[in-house]
Amino acid sequence: MTMVRTTFNETRKGLIILWDYKFSMFTQLLGIFFVFIGIMFFVGQGSITQEQVASTVIGFIITFYAMETVSNMSWALQNEAQVGTLEQMYMSPAPTPLVILGRSFASLVSGTVEMVIVVIATMLLFQVTLPFSWAIIPILLITLVGLLGFGYLIGGLTLIFKQIGPIANLMQNFLLIGNGTFLPVSMMPAWLSAISLALPSTYGIVLMRRIMLDGETFMMLVRDGSIMWLGVQSVAYFIAGWLIYKFCERIARNQGTLGQY
Repeated sequence: MTMVRTTFNETRKGLIILWDYKFSMFTQLLGIFFVFIGIMFFVGQGSITQEQVASTVIGFIITFYAMETVSNMSWALQNEAQVGTLEQMYMSPAPTPLVILGRSFASLVSGTVEMVIVVIATMLLFQVTLPFSWAIIPILLITLVGLLGFGYLIGGLTLIFKQIGPIANLMQNFLLIGNGTFLPVSMMPAWLSAISLALPSTYGIVLMRRIMLDGETFMMLVRDGSIMWLGVQSVAYFIAGWLIYKFCERIARNQGTLGQY
């Protein structure tokens, strides 16, 4: 019960802070929209088709969550270290990874609002319609498990190296370009496709496109093993990310650098 309450309180606090700085959130929203349209324009070599928009919007949904998770995990810990409150966080009876998870939930809630606005604006601008299916919800949730694990990995590196902004940005850009958001995996060379499918967000994008664009059902994905593979990959990423975070945490404690910046 304490774990649930801690997660809820951190989520609530994060949402209050985000609302207090809603102008910054609105500016970020505009930036995301223009970057999204700009990349589609360049990928389409000067033109944007409805088919391209539909495919890219689906990829953008998961990629947006991936970028939010990576940035939140790293910047939250970095800011705590900057203001000198990271050690106090570790003195709390609540496990620090759980506190970070609560803050990630707050970021995901606000990010969902931003993402929905960008998707609706894009679909209206290019007059694109996507058939909604409830089957994408479990796919999205399973994918988020793996993304949170990837975020913990970045958070663990933050505890040791402190300033990892360039690494976090590199990871975000790699996910954006390499996970099939703008260029489907089926169009990539074999070696690049293998790397892309190993990322925590790619397979979720592939399955969402199969449902929303190809008309497949959730049970079809269950029968051919696609959902099971997505679940195995996501759980593996979460466990690996959690273990790496705890390992980095132990190193920072032993070095006495947990509160240093």
